[in-house]
Amino acid sequence: MIKHNNDIRTKARENGVCLYEIAEKLNVSEPTFNRWLRKELSEDLKQKALAAIEQIREEHEAEQCSGESPLQS
Repeated sequence: MIKHNNDIRTKARENGVCLYEIAEKLNVSEPTFNRWLRKELSEDLKQKALAAIEQIREEHEAEQCSGESPLQS
């Protein structure tokens, strides 16, 4: 079985970003985002997802630097 959007999945995994976090940034439900990933995303949506991954990665780094647990916010 071919998995579509491997670039999104790989970048998320490499940056410690969960798919539900990307869905939240895109203002869609996790099941909706997972359904979208079943078929190749449009270039526009792909760029939005990649930007969301980068933003979430930066947020994770900021949380680590401040010593704040994600559960505390």
